[in-house]
Amino acid sequence: MEPILLVDDEEDLLFTSSLILEKAGQGPVLTLTDGREVMPLLERLQGRLRTVVLDLYMPHLSGQELLKRIHERFPELPIIIMTAGQEVESAVACMKAGACDYLVKPVEESRFVASIAQQSEIIRLRSQIQQLESALINGQLRFPDAFDHMPFCSPLMLATMQCLESVALSREPILLLGESGVGKGLAVKALHRLSCPEAPLVPVNVAGLDDAMFADTLFGHIKGAFSGAISQRPGLVAASQNGILFLDEIGDISTVSQLKLLQLIQERNYSPIGSDHYYPCQSRIVCATNADLERQVAAARFRPDLYYRLKVHKIRIPPLRERQEDIPLLARYFLDEAAQQMGKESPTPPPELFTLLCCHSFPGNVRELRALCYDAVAKHTKGVLSLAVFQESLASTSDTGPAIAAASSGDKLAILNSFPSLEEAELFLIQEALKRTKGNQTIAASLLGISRRALNGRLSRLSGFYPSPPDPLSHKGRGGV
Repeated sequence: MEPILLVDDEEDLLFTSSLILEKAGQGPVLTLTDGREVMPLLERLQGRLRTVVLDLYMPHLSGQELLKRIHERFPELPIIIMTAGQEVESAVACMKAGACDYLVKPVEESRFVASIAQQSEIIRLRSQIQQLESALINGQLRFPDAFDHMPFCSPLMLATMQCLESVALSREPILLLGESGVGKGLAVKALHRLSCPEAPLVPVNVAGLDDAMFADTLFGHIKGAFSGAISQRPGLVAASQNGILFLDEIGDISTVSQLKLLQLIQERNYSPIGSDHYYPCQSRIVCATNADLERQVAAARFRPDLYYRLKVHKIRIPPLRERQEDIPLLARYFLDEAAQQMGKESPTPPPELFTLLCCHSFPGNVRELRALCYDAVAKHTKGVLSLAVFQESLASTSDTGPAIAAASSGDKLAILNSFPSLEEAELFLIQEALKRTKGNQTIAASLLGISRRALNGRLSRLSGFYPSPPDPLSHKGRGGV
C-alpha cells in the first residue's frame, strides 16, 4: 500500500500516531518533524501517498503554507490538518484551501483512524473508477501478462477480468462467486500477480473445518494453549502478511467461524489461541464459494453482516457454457500443456473437435474440459488426435442442455407453446442438433444417440412430411393449434 505521511514537530506524537495506524492496519507510515523536508520527499515519491497529515503550527514552515504548496503541486493528494482546540477558525480556512478534514488535538484514536480510512477509501474508489473508465474505453486489459495462465477471448470473460483488475489494489475483501470448476482459484492467482506478486499467496479450503480447527488454522496458537500444544504455531494470517489469504468454500463454515472471520475483517487484528496479545492483520482477504450466499442469508445460515463485508468487491466468474468462444482456446491450451507434461508432441486436433465440445454444456466447467484434454493426450499415440476419445467421454456424461436441465422433470415441455406431435418433436430435436453442431451431421447424430445413416434416413422421411419444415415451437404447420 502507498504510505501515509505524518508531519509534526512533536516526535512523541508522531511515534504514538504511527503505532495507532499500524495497529489499525493502515500502515505503512512515514514521519517528518521538519516541514521543509516535505516537498522534496513528495517530489521523490511523485506524490504517491495515501494521505498527508499536517500539524497546523510548526517552526520553519507552517502547515497552512505547506497545504498551499502541496495542493498546488499534487491537487489529488488528500491532506488532513491537525490543530489545537483554539485554532478551529484556521482549520476552517484550511478546509477552504483544499484540506479534506481537520482533527483537534488531542485526537481520539477512533476519530484519527476513521479519518485516515475514509481518505484511503476515497482514493480507492477514485482509482477504481479511473481504471474502469480506461478499460471500457480501451476494451482491453491493462496487464494481460497476469492472465496468461487462464486464456480467454469472450467479451463476458474480458469484462470480468477487467473488473478484477480494477479492484486489485483495494484493501477491501473480494468475494468470488461461480460454479465449481470455473477457475476461481486461477482468478486469485491473477489477482496476486496484479497486486502483490512478491508477497505470499496462502490458499486454504475451509470446508469441513470445525470451529476450533478454523481458529487454529487461521490464527495459530501459543505453547500450552491446549492439550497437545507442545510448541507455538503461527497461523495462516501470519503466513500471508502483506499478501493474500484465500479462503475457498467460504459458504460452508459454521456461524461461529463466521463471527471469527467477521471480527478479523472488521478489527484488522487477531489473537492466537491462548494468547492475550493482538497482532495486526495486513493480509488481503479473498473468499470464494459456489453457494448462493444471498439464499443462505435469507435462510439464516450465513451472517448478513459478514456477507455485506465480503461483498464490497463481488465478482462472478461465468460458467463455460456462457462463454463458448473460450472453449477452442482453452482446449488448445490444455492439449499443449498436457503434451508438455507427458513428454509428447502437441497433437493436432481434428476440425470437428471444437464443434463437438461447443455442443456440450460442461457442468464441470473448465476443470471438466481440462480433464477431457489430458485424457485424450494420454491415450494419443500419433497422427491427428482421435475424436472418438472425446465422443466416448462425453457420451458417458449426462448432458441435457441448459434449457432442459434448468426445468424440473414436470416442466420440460414448458419450453413449447403446446404439446407437439411425435413428428414435430423429432423434427425439432434434429433441427436443434444440427444448429448446435453448425450442420455437422456426424456430431449431430451422436447428440441424438443415433447413427449418421439413421439421421439421414430421418431427414429424408421428415422432408416428405414437411416440404417447408415448420418451426415446432410456433406450430404453424398445424394451423396454429
